[in-house]
Amino acid sequence: MKILTVENLSKSFGGIHANKDISFDVEEGSILGVIGPNGAGKSTLFDLITGFTKPDAGKVKFFEKNIFGISPDKISNLGVGRTFQKLKPFADQTLLENVMIGAFVKEKDIKRARDRALEIIDFVALIEKRHHFAKELSTGQRKRLEMARAMAIDPKLLLMDEVTGGVDQKTIPGLVELVKKLKKTGVTIITIEHNINIIMEISDNVLALDQGKRIAFGEPKEIQNNKQVIDAYLGTFDAA
Repeated sequence: MKILTVENLSKSFGGIHANKDISFDVEEGSILGVIGPNGAGKSTLFDLITGFTKPDAGKVKFFEKNIFGISPDKISNLGVGRTFQKLKPFADQTLLENVMIGAFVKEKDIKRARDRALEIIDFVALIEKRHHFAKELSTGQRKRLEMARAMAIDPKLLLMDEVTGGVDQKTIPGLVELVKKLKKTGVTIITIEHNINIIMEISDNVLALDQGKRIAFGEPKEIQNNKQVIDAYLGTFDAA
């Protein structure tokens, strides 16, 4: 079953096409990897899907419901979560308090929201840090916190922007395993990632963008051998 359908989605800023006529769909329970050089339109695509930026044209359907132009909070309430490349936790609040804020979107009872937050914190392997302030966490731990905050709304679809970006090499495998673990819970994931090998490892399908346009869509092996994708990255990339 298709959880998300995007049709001819377009957005321009001052005459520059950030996204132009982009179409794709996502099967429920799958991982879609989104790749492209800097400035390809990846984060803008996330902004359009989640309502942070209003599209100029096109359709966005979540379980066949048209969410084109709906506000971010309403899209979130439908079950669409998101993490951001630039981490912005509430620095002077504890990890537990940060996640509880997300839990309150779906759960108004304080005890149940706290229990839900603790369950998620345990899932992302930060339970021992639950009473630490967010500003005390390492970058890798803050990445896990960002995922936990997004999970707290109990999303059916989770958009993840650069989960492994900005962390040291030792931290990356644990974050990749966490994404795989999250998929096993039934959450559908769309992830932007600069590390091509990670995308090829975890994705069921891959969407490649360049200069705001879709240049390829398909299974990882197809994308690895696609000339337009190789040219966009100025060379070949290693097979995962």
